[in-house]
Amino acid sequence: MNFLACDLGGTKVLLGIFSQDINSHSPNLIFKKKYISSEWDSFDLILEDFLGKQCKKIAYPFSACFAVAGPVKNNNAKIINLSWEISGDKFKNKFKFKSFEIINDFAALIYGIPFLQKDQYSTIQNGQQANGFNKDLHAIVGAGTGLGIARGLISGDNIQVLASEGGHIEYSPKSKLEWDLKNWLKKSLKINRISCERIVSGAGLSRIAEWRLSKPDAKNHPFQKYIKKLKFTNDLEKILPEKICKLSNEGDILMNEIVNIWLGAYGSLLGDVALHELCLGGLWISGGTAPKHFKNFKSDLFLKQFSDKGRLKDMVKSIPVKVILDEDFGLFSAACRAKMLLRRA
Repeated sequence: MNFLACDLGGTKVLLGIFSQDINSHSPNLIFKKKYISSEWDSFDLILEDFLGKQCKKIAYPFSACFAVAGPVKNNNAKIINLSWEISGDKFKNKFKFKSFEIINDFAALIYGIPFLQKDQYSTIQNGQQANGFNKDLHAIVGAGTGLGIARGLISGDNIQVLASEGGHIEYSPKSKLEWDLKNWLKKSLKINRISCERIVSGAGLSRIAEWRLSKPDAKNHPFQKYIKKLKFTNDLEKILPEKICKLSNEGDILMNEIVNIWLGAYGSLLGDVALHELCLGGLWISGGTAPKHFKNFKSDLFLKQFSDKGRLKDMVKSIPVKVILDEDFGLFSAACRAKMLLRRA
């Protein structure tokens, strides 16, 4: 039997038809297609195109799971950036699914963890032996457009997802430099509180760059003209992170400093999450930035900030840390959940 998975974000929609793999517990992808959200008036039209036109020669899916970028209540969700409303009952009846579930896109990632294949992730810290602790607990953190955090209990086939808005906890500077950055952000954004998401995200990397380039010693840096040019478009926060990382990798000292500030904040946050959750099953790094920064996550700078937790540094070092390398992990995780829903069909 086939099943449908969807990773629905504010800018794109990724849909896939999967089947059960007789040689593996992981779902087997048959066909997928990406849609640009802004090019469609409603999600209904996208789904009609996908199921009615793109997949008309493929066996119709029995179950479906939609992972959506937004809060979910009673199997309903509203995609704020698009003003789309997704009703679980409506879609189940209209498209004749036997079972159907809407879930927050980040919470959905927990369902994918038990079914990961070795080529979908890599380990940056094996974790030291820690006896007497519950190793069913996992946590996943991901910096992309925003910053997502979710937790879950995984015990065999039993998976319990514990959603979180931990990305919005307050950013805590650890140095005079970071304190300066935080105060600059408050003034720039005209707000009184800075969350971790304001720093540890793709947009956060762009903000760190703007702050650093506002310093007198950076007034003649070539990147100044590039930012001024981009400010006249809507692509500043989309294009800037990739450009910053590219220049950093090419040896630009200032861009390297910016990336290091971002990495330090990310590593410190992950160490806090590790302590808060005591996720001895594993701490997973996901999100759009994960595959791009894999080498940076293995760096001494990142791992030092991660474990710099004073008297509890040994506890942090006991937690396995792994990086998701699969850029379609959101779709994969939704497929894993849709596969589970087949039991209800």
